[in-house]
Amino acid sequence: MTPALLAYVLEHSDPLDDVQKMLIAETRQLGPVARMQIAPEQGPLLTLLVRLIGATRVVEVGTFTGLSSLALAKGLRDNGTLICFDVSDEWTSIARRSWRAAGVDSKIELRLGDARQTLRSLDDDEPVDLAFVDADKDGYTDYLELLLPHLRQGGLLVFDNTLSRGAVLNDDAQGNAASIRAFNSRLAADGRLEKVLLPIGDGVTLARKR
Repeated sequence: MTPALLAYVLEHSDPLDDVQKMLIAETRQLGPVARMQIAPEQGPLLTLLVRLIGATRVVEVGTFTGLSSLALAKGLRDNGTLICFDVSDEWTSIARRSWRAAGVDSKIELRLGDARQTLRSLDDDEPVDLAFVDADKDGYTDYLELLLPHLRQGGLLVFDNTLSRGAVLNDDAQGNAASIRAFNSRLAADGRLEKVLLPIGDGVTLARKR
């Protein structure tokens, strides 16, 4: 994906709104950590996915400064709710400002703490329509197993960074790439889900509960 081709992709997708653009600019000022933000072209995709399945209850694991949550909330129905799970009060304080600026803060609930524990607080009586996971890569398998029982039949799991900058091709991959390689292999063999890995951003895997 060259810069020129990326510009073409963005020009031919729904545009990011002003709050999203300002948030991208603010996050870039944070330095190297800004790479944790989703790619700009993923915003319209997340919004469209939420709208396509008519989601009213969405979960996000890994919020960072809030670009993905803005996109998810933008696609929600008027009575929809987005529950965000993250460990950082510092980064999510930026997200909370962006939610208020976009007028979607009333739709969003933030739960801080280790998601391996806080995900257990999800209400069993309210099924999840869509869950987006963009957190610590060695936790992806745990998050899959914690989220799947709450996901309605036909609901969608979305996992980010599943190409790990191409390092998933390396048999001797280490760190995040090794975790993603193992997760991708496990997910591909999981008969509970229909799945496709898309070469968007750093790789986005969609998995639909059968």
